[in-house]
Amino acid sequence: MNNVKIVLVGLPGSGKSTLGRMLAAQLGFSFYDLDDLVVQQEKKSIPEIFYESGEGYFRQAETRALEKQLETDEAMVLATGGGAPCFNDNMERINQKAVSVFLDVPMQQIIQRLTNSEVALRPLFQGLDAGEISAKLTDLYTARVGYYEQAKIKLSGEDISTELLMSELITLFKN
Repeated sequence: MNNVKIVLVGLPGSGKSTLGRMLAAQLGFSFYDLDDLVVQQEKKSIPEIFYESGEGYFRQAETRALEKQLETDEAMVLATGGGAPCFNDNMERINQKAVSVFLDVPMQQIIQRLTNSEVALRPLFQGLDAGEISAKLTDLYTARVGYYEQAKIKLSGEDISTELLMSELITLFKN
């Protein structure tokens, strides 16, 4: 268990960073957020990268940061951005090097979580009202669920807890 990597995937607002931090603390692993790693690597905020260089460049930077993190010998929990598994064969990369976990949270709950302050941090949702955010999330889910479904563990519902994830991980490791 000394270099196990657990990578959380799912829509924006599904709780990847929140659950990831708690899981890492429980396991005594390091926690990383892929968006933070991209910001460190590029020395620019995510919105700056999007606006100055475009989404294509951002996705390449995201893949570079992901590859670098997956190559370390460190036991860790990594929260990806919602789109990270869907580009550049990243889901395949994640599954080769890590235990992937899809957090499948009901759409209504995600919409409630994406408060106005949260939305300001996410280029994909800037300038959209609640109805537009809901429509965008539904479109993203439809486009991305095929990637997310490739995860080794899928947790669904409103009450996804670290305890639930730990029991799934134990089952996976026993098998």
